[in-house]
Amino acid sequence: MATLAPRVVVVSRRSELDELLGRHGTRAAAAYFLKERGREIGEVEERHAAQEAALASVGAALPADWRRGRVHRDDLSRFLFAPEDIVVTVGQDGLVANVAKYLAGQPVIGVNPEPGRNPGVLARFDARALGKLLPAVLAGRAATQQRAMAVATLDDGQQLAGLNEIYIGHQTHQSARYVLTTPQGEQERQSSSGVLVGTGTGATGWCASIALSRDLADVLPGPDADELCWFVREAWPSPATGARLTAGRVGAGQRLTLTSESERLVVFADGVETDHLVLAWGQRVSVAAGTRRLSLVVG
Repeated sequence: MATLAPRVVVVSRRSELDELLGRHGTRAAAAYFLKERGREIGEVEERHAAQEAALASVGAALPADWRRGRVHRDDLSRFLFAPEDIVVTVGQDGLVANVAKYLAGQPVIGVNPEPGRNPGVLARFDARALGKLLPAVLAGRAATQQRAMAVATLDDGQQLAGLNEIYIGHQTHQSARYVLTTPQGEQERQSSSGVLVGTGTGATGWCASIALSRDLADVLPGPDADELCWFVREAWPSPATGARLTAGRVGAGQRLTLTSESERLVVFADGVETDHLVLAWGQRVSVAAGTRRLSLVVG
């Protein structure tokens, strides 16, 4: 029986220009909208052109006899990845985080279309490198990092995973009330603008901004660590609520737990607020490092 050729799935998102044209209909209308806000459409067109050029280079680098797939970020939840796929993201680092939750160990190559603008922490390759990199990935010779993911589990079994961080709090980021239980078993009733639980990957983003502002950089785990970090945002001390337990680590096999004392809290991952779980009064959510890992190609 013939063996199927390898498949590369290219993941991208709509550019800002695409979104503007979809909203305003014409280039002139989009240009007017931007000008009213002190921006020029030329900058947006340059970024669009950079992304299109990177996508074209990726397409040209794929071996002619390999199978190809293409999916936009908004369609990831409906796309079926095969176990043997090689995934190539073309865009900012956040696109790697967007796709990670839908994978089960498939190698991910992040292509950075704008190295002068995007940090390239996860999307670290130029599209032209794929010609040599893809055969190495297929043969298992490419260097990879296994990045931990945080998983939030509600007491009714619903789950949500994130590569960077998970947020638990009020949907509008106003005061949320809950009881926090640390991995060490300490408890505190709190009122805050939410709780962040981050991975080593997320330690360069939202969690880093909180840690650095509090001089808590030592709480942040390394990029490929199995540990998580957690931070309470703006805990409010009052006769009924405390602000003593506001940061720490979640070690391998441990979990951080919140029991809601609000009518409606939300749980979302990696800044995607539209994809969330709802936590009703009295419900519990626990966050721990998941068993799945992102297999990130690094060289």
